[in-house]
Amino acid sequence: MGKQTNTNQDRPRVVITGLGALTPVGLTAADTWRAMLAGRSGVERLTAIELYDCPAQIGGELKGFEPRAYLNFKEAKRMARFSQMAVVAAEMALADANLALDNKGKEEAGVLLGTAVGGTAVEIEAANRQVTERGMLSLSPFFLMMLPANMAAFHVARHTGFHGYNSTTVAACASGTQAIAEAVEVLRSGRAEVILAGGSESPLTPLALAGFCAIRALSTRNDDPAGACRPFDAERDGFVISEGAAIMVLETLAHARQRGAAIYAEITGCAINSDGYHVIAPNPDLHGPLKAMRQALEDAGLEPAKVDYVNAHGAGTPLGDAAETRAIKAILGERAYQVPVSACKSMLGHAMGAAGAIEVLASVLTLRDQIIPPTINLDHPDPECDLDYVPHTARPARVDAILKNSFGIGSQNACLVLERYTGD
Repeated sequence: MGKQTNTNQDRPRVVITGLGALTPVGLTAADTWRAMLAGRSGVERLTAIELYDCPAQIGGELKGFEPRAYLNFKEAKRMARFSQMAVVAAEMALADANLALDNKGKEEAGVLLGTAVGGTAVEIEAANRQVTERGMLSLSPFFLMMLPANMAAFHVARHTGFHGYNSTTVAACASGTQAIAEAVEVLRSGRAEVILAGGSESPLTPLALAGFCAIRALSTRNDDPAGACRPFDAERDGFVISEGAAIMVLETLAHARQRGAAIYAEITGCAINSDGYHVIAPNPDLHGPLKAMRQALEDAGLEPAKVDYVNAHGAGTPLGDAAETRAIKAILGERAYQVPVSACKSMLGHAMGAAGAIEVLASVLTLRDQIIPPTINLDHPDPECDLDYVPHTARPARVDAILKNSFGIGSQNACLVLERYTGD
């Protein structure tokens, strides 16, 4: 772990002990990681929804995910898809952490999840179709209770019995990363010793795709779905929308040691802010991203020279990728050219409020396995994006400290520093 500043020495340290994930390339954290290291794309032509004349016809769907394989019929029927995914990922994380709290422990354990749209995107469009075809009285009595963003955290709390601190972060594309950052602060404050943290998102609907197409944000490379998301490539034409969930067990180091838990990694630095600049476009002066990256490193007590890898936001948008490249250079200086940077969205697509959480999970496994996932589809390097983006193929490397970036719609910025836990 990096040396912490004097002001941080006495606060509780926070570690990750369990991982759960559902993504377009795998229905477990292990399967997702294997696919990412193989450079496999989960983006395909969308078939589960009717997209009519929408310019974008591609996305990242969960393949083979059947909620009733994990949940009973009544439970599944009463949850929006993003809540179903959250409950399943949370249970995976608890099993992975080998964590079984007694009733007293559960009363103090928390849940803190991120999402961008909650249940609104999928459920409202489905309900509109239903009442148009069958009338208003056909609407399910559970409909309204599927929509609120906090329902995933509610269902996870109900399902696990974690009845302590509970909150939901809604911060667009930074939601998952920001939820984890906020969970770290709750653990540091002493309000909990265990928190399930991460993000869940199910945004694949005709209106969502059409809306993003209206602002020319999505890739329309429909004839090459696997090659559509091209972060840092000169021919990138927008991001690819996807769904997914990643939830982690976060614990204070003292609690994890007391129960003899296996520790994946330590979260040593967090920062959150907003430029307040523009709904979509990045601030040309990079004020918010620079501030978030700098403050996360300061929070960790880590010099920029100690960063071994940057897990980028890297969505594949022309303006965003170039802005993130400039920000990384500004933080790392000339050493930026020696630090690997990669974009998981090149394989996963952009799972909105869950994207950052999935990428934190990938960062944790990078620290464990000492191998960096690639940026696929980087065939024509953009002169404005001239760093080492680990093109095409995963790369073994010594990685002790990672800077994780998430930059969202509404100028929302969240950054984390994750470090290899060495037992000290």
